[in-house]
Amino acid sequence: MGKGGQDYGKRENISTKPSDARVFPAWAKEVQECEKEYNVKVKTGLSTEQVENQRKIYGLNELDKHEGQSIWSLILDQFNDTLVRILLVAAIVSFVLAWYDGDEGGEMEITAFVEPLVIFLILIVNATVGVWQESNAEKALEALKEIQSEHATVVRDGKKIPSLPAKDLVPGDIVELKVGDKVPADMRVVELISSTLRVEQGSLTGESEAVNKSNKPVNEDADIQGKRSMVFAGTTVVNGNCICLVTQTGMETEIGKVHEQIHAAAQSEEDTPLKKKLNEFGEVLTMIIGVICGLVWLINVKYFLSWEYVDGWPKNFKFSFEKCTYYFEIAVALAVAAIPEGLPAVITTCLALGTRKMAQKNAFVRKLPSVETLGCTTVICSDKTGTLTTNQMAVAKLVAVGSTADALRAFKVEGTTYNPSDGNMEDWPTGRLDANLETIAKIAAVCNDAGVTQSEHKFVAHGMPTEAALKVLVEKMGLPEGSHDLRSASITTVLRCCEWWNEHDRRIATLEFDRDRKSMGVIVNSHQGKKSLLVKGAVENLLERSSKIQLRDGSVVELDHNARNLVLQVLNEMSTGALRCLGFAYKDDLPMFENYNGSEDHPAHQLLLDPSKYSSIESGLTFVGLVGLRDPPREEVYQAIEDCRAAGIRVMVITGDNKNTAEAICHEIGVFEPNEDVSRKSITGKDFMDLHDKIGYLRQSGGLLFSRAEPRHKQEIVRLLKEEGEVVAMTGDGVNDAPALKLADIGIAMGIAGTEVAKEASDMVLADDNFSTIVAAVGEGRSIYNNMKAFIRYMISSNIGEVASIFLTAALGIPEGLIPVQLLWVNLVTDGPPATALGFNPPDKDIMKKPPRRSDDSLINAWILFRYLVIGMYVGLATVGIFIIWYTHGSFLGIDLSGDGHTLVTYSQLANWAQCSSWKNFTASPFTAGAREISFGNPCDYFQTGKVKAMTLSLSVLVAIEMFNSLNALSEDGSLLSMPPWVNPWLLLAMSVSFGLHFLILYVPFLAQIFGIVPLSFNEWLLVLVVALPVILIDEILKFVGRCTSRSQTPAARSKQKSE
Repeated sequence: MGKGGQDYGKRENISTKPSDARVFPAWAKEVQECEKEYNVKVKTGLSTEQVENQRKIYGLNELDKHEGQSIWSLILDQFNDTLVRILLVAAIVSFVLAWYDGDEGGEMEITAFVEPLVIFLILIVNATVGVWQESNAEKALEALKEIQSEHATVVRDGKKIPSLPAKDLVPGDIVELKVGDKVPADMRVVELISSTLRVEQGSLTGESEAVNKSNKPVNEDADIQGKRSMVFAGTTVVNGNCICLVTQTGMETEIGKVHEQIHAAAQSEEDTPLKKKLNEFGEVLTMIIGVICGLVWLINVKYFLSWEYVDGWPKNFKFSFEKCTYYFEIAVALAVAAIPEGLPAVITTCLALGTRKMAQKNAFVRKLPSVETLGCTTVICSDKTGTLTTNQMAVAKLVAVGSTADALRAFKVEGTTYNPSDGNMEDWPTGRLDANLETIAKIAAVCNDAGVTQSEHKFVAHGMPTEAALKVLVEKMGLPEGSHDLRSASITTVLRCCEWWNEHDRRIATLEFDRDRKSMGVIVNSHQGKKSLLVKGAVENLLERSSKIQLRDGSVVELDHNARNLVLQVLNEMSTGALRCLGFAYKDDLPMFENYNGSEDHPAHQLLLDPSKYSSIESGLTFVGLVGLRDPPREEVYQAIEDCRAAGIRVMVITGDNKNTAEAICHEIGVFEPNEDVSRKSITGKDFMDLHDKIGYLRQSGGLLFSRAEPRHKQEIVRLLKEEGEVVAMTGDGVNDAPALKLADIGIAMGIAGTEVAKEASDMVLADDNFSTIVAAVGEGRSIYNNMKAFIRYMISSNIGEVASIFLTAALGIPEGLIPVQLLWVNLVTDGPPATALGFNPPDKDIMKKPPRRSDDSLINAWILFRYLVIGMYVGLATVGIFIIWYTHGSFLGIDLSGDGHTLVTYSQLANWAQCSSWKNFTASPFTAGAREISFGNPCDYFQTGKVKAMTLSLSVLVAIEMFNSLNALSEDGSLLSMPPWVNPWLLLAMSVSFGLHFLILYVPFLAQIFGIVPLSFNEWLLVLVVALPVILIDEILKFVGRCTSRSQTPAARSKQKSE
């Protein structure tokens, strides 16, 4: 670890601290060499002068504070979006026009200012959400600082300073650590005060158990897990006391390097696939709006600019500023019509609803856009421990001795949890336990410091997971015959058998585990007052120290060469099957401890204080059997891997575990086929980094396994996969995983085992740490994306219709049928509920049987665009058509429209309404609209204030068509006959809400005045429905053509793939 940061690109180093180019390998040097390198003595520590000199070179022992973006730059970043910029320009222009029109006062003043203010409000809300999301980006770095130690016990100038601020430490300082201390810097262990020292460093290295440390040097090229003579900043001492020498501080520590890598990964974060597509869409939209606005001006230039030809040259130009402003307003209306203003709000709502659905499946999404990105995941890089496996050690096999020394008995143990009732023991003898099995049960129960308790419906281990698994095994084995009178155990006790054994054979001394002898022993006093030594540990080590073997009936015989080889053969078979093996042995001949009762005054007590004597005490043992333990795979993972394969998602397992264990698990869960040759698909992290063609290795089809992987290996794998265009989901739980989580498209942290740093760096947190939850979340992400695609298309097709309507109005020269504030209302309010409801469309049944979509797939292909252009043109024709019908027809398709008494005009008059003042004998009668009567002082006002009824009809047709069009969006190609409206009842409810809102602005006088509309009669509503309903029929015909075309193309595409 430590070089991962360079993978992100070279960064400028402005620090005066020494470079990583030459790091003194303190872990590989003797203590005396370390003292010489740092010019310090362990007994006296650094002098004050030395401390000052070191601080000038290395600075304070703290992590860098990276300057985040200022609030103003974050706000400006929110406007670095094409759609937002178009909206901003439209808002400014409409505000200026409203201000200009404001001099006239009256009704138009209120109407004109509503539009720009609403657009500004949208932009402010959008910017606020964006700033809030981005300001959370540096939370991972803050969480990293929280795990640093604040104080340390230091020796300086020969004196002990009990509570020195940890930031004042410098390389060369001598620090004393005790149980519970948080390590303040990277340090070399120089002296053990206690017999053993264990440090919990899983958050940094990924190791699942506390690690034993010593002051003995290790190989110089050891990985971080192998540096047993080093303790690292941010880790915790769980057992023992020691003296250490500080070697690295601040950003030079391992945690400092993680900090730098998180920062570098945060700088390289990319937009999500959807955001990229929406930006591309915005750019295309900008061009389209520009072209249409230009056309509108060219078509109408004759109305505000005229000239005469004199001698073949244009002269006597006449310019009408009023009419120029009017057509400028039409151009602004076009911009408002073309932009789906409600789209950001609807997308946010849909993603938020998606996060709720995922939370119900135990996946908590921290960043909304991640929901959509999940849908196009092509590679899942998963940790093994706790994600693919239960992270609960369980005994899988028990091997006991038979009637003779060369006959071993094997029992398969079922169950994968700490629940003693979970599973049985196959081929278990009925009746009483034989003597050999009794001895195994006794050693497993008494030579054990772990416990298991029941918390609600879960069984939780306390202490070492392997020891907890042994206690669960004892419960499954049961009690010896005639031993059911346990007084001390309550009815609710989980480990009743273990309690019986501990009462039967009381422990009086413990020989703690150490790495040299690889075993733990306890001296017990039985009911008969007899002393025994019970030992468990590495099978090879116990065999070396054993001279006898216990048979089935309890008799003891010599452990000969054949029996020893037989045990080693069984051990080899179990180890290659990914089982972690522990052996059991005992010793009854303990003359030194014959009358020992735990008293410190007893001569034998001195032996127990010297760990170097433990091996001699644990000699001449009697071997009794062994067990194979493992972290079993989760039951549901196999099916989840199958689902990934069917969905075209590759699974890569990246674990810190050893190669054999990881390969066995991968075979079992389906990452590899049962008999597959995995020599090309299984590799250690170190070997992968040494490959010349890393990309070629990652391109292999099927699953891959990376074992003994370090964080920098994870980062390199993610970086290379992203370069290949893959969308990568990465799991992690430790501090060391944070940079890779930040770099991945989807960083997934573990909710149970994960550190706060990993969670803050992630996009999603798994509440149950379960791989199958990731797969379920991917399926949900695909469903959400499909639904988002449905409502994006729905909204875009609606906007195409609005643009077509305004364009036709301008092209035909008729009065303006829809004003900007009405279009804004339709885009934001009326279209909003149906668009949101489309997010509730049920997922396709085969959603996880299709390959993942490419992240660069277009939202709208050529055929869909053609479809919506056709629909859009119909919307334009319908809205403009009903406007013309009202002015020119007294009835239409048998529907009487003359009841309000309005004056009919010819189409020619309507198209040339601007010349009304030159018409002779033109009059316009007053007409009714609800309870109102609309009359005109000037007949030509009939085409301005008098168009209020025609405008209302146009707006109502637009709303009705868009409601019916939302039914078309239920399925991309499926007919409403196969997917009827009631498959999504939320959509029917949303349509009712939208119609209700439209009735509200029609029939509440104050709102009707703002929007420039009037109530409609029954016949007029009938006309609206007649004009609006054909949109369903048109799209059904287009869908049918699309289905026929796709059927004919599929065989051709398949044959093309085969030929390739």
